[in-house]
Amino acid sequence: MAKQGEIIVGLDIGTTKVAAVVGEVAEDGIDVIGIGSHPSAGLHKGVVVNIDATCQSITKAIDEAEQMAGCDISTVFAGIAGGHINSFNNNGIVAVKNREITPEDIDRVLEQAKAVAIPLDREVIHAIPQGYVVDDQDGIRNPIGMSGVRLEAKVHIVTGAVTSAQNIVKCAQRCGLNVADIVLEQIASAESVLHEDEKELGVALIDIGGGTTDLVVYVDGAVVHTSVISVGGQHLTNDIALGLRTPKAEAERIKQRSGSALVRLVDPDEQMEVPSVGGRPPTQQPRQVLAHIIEPRVEEIFSLVHRAICDTGYADLLASGLVITGGTTLLEGITEAAEQITGMPVRRGLPYGFGGMRDMVESPVFATGAGLVNYGSRFASERKSIFKVREDRVFDKVFGRMTEWFREVF
Repeated sequence: MAKQGEIIVGLDIGTTKVAAVVGEVAEDGIDVIGIGSHPSAGLHKGVVVNIDATCQSITKAIDEAEQMAGCDISTVFAGIAGGHINSFNNNGIVAVKNREITPEDIDRVLEQAKAVAIPLDREVIHAIPQGYVVDDQDGIRNPIGMSGVRLEAKVHIVTGAVTSAQNIVKCAQRCGLNVADIVLEQIASAESVLHEDEKELGVALIDIGGGTTDLVVYVDGAVVHTSVISVGGQHLTNDIALGLRTPKAEAERIKQRSGSALVRLVDPDEQMEVPSVGGRPPTQQPRQVLAHIIEPRVEEIFSLVHRAICDTGYADLLASGLVITGGTTLLEGITEAAEQITGMPVRRGLPYGFGGMRDMVESPVFATGAGLVNYGSRFASERKSIFKVREDRVFDKVFGRMTEWFREVF
């Protein structure tokens, strides 16, 4: 856990925006002391495609957060998303030394669980314990201090492309920032919007971002599934721009101001002004036309999510239903649409449990940024950039490949 007075910064590098949330660890929680946000131009579907543009967005968001918080930001917890994310469940088994389980035994069994064959271009981002088995006793959350001769860990492992993670680190470092850790964005969002009783009963969190829709499933308080669907709020904006023949920037504003996920919620007589392209005068169009564009895309997103949840085999165990978050969930009628398509209870998730300027983060837009601060406060004592550590092995990998090449040729 972080110490009182420590400053923790969450950096959400998203497809449509970069958000920085600054939190100070207080006696009874975390006080939000600063927020910075700036439109993002260097990412596509959650992956960095333009380092210079991404760096500019990060710099502006960090500068805004520094001015509001009145402090210099040097270290951040950064989020990662994108279609390259994969996950699976695995077990690790070790013999217990001295017949009493110690933190070192926990480290050993987690390392053993992570020792799986994955391609060289991928790295383990998270190894999240789901539970432990000591000898034949299962369902153990914290086995430290227990007696036994055999320790088994059930672990959820998340892997991602090394290059995507390194590009995030590179962008942050170009902006003068150190990356304390890289965190899967839906795991971060869950830290800020899910309640413990929901995790225990079983819940699926759906974070609808600009470029991707991120899913994480909790059963019995543990992560059992994570995945990324490469459809998000930006696809809605593109549909609106094409359907209404308006610039994308205007389409985004129209979506936020007048969008509805269900046609039946819109008054047929209500009109809206739609700017045109090429200097043409704006037009007046029925708001129902906009809803007719949005509703099929929202239906597609939640149909894909529902299929992904059913494919996991955990759909019948989600007594708490679905929690949706992310900027797209501000659309009118989106919770009703989600319930209608999935047949499960749905609520909109907002960051909670913060002090200070908490009203500024109580929006699904800042769910990931606020969650990164929560994650950082919980794991501050374990701070070490996973990808910095792994970069030390790059020379070994390259040398090994060169050796094999020389053997084949000569």
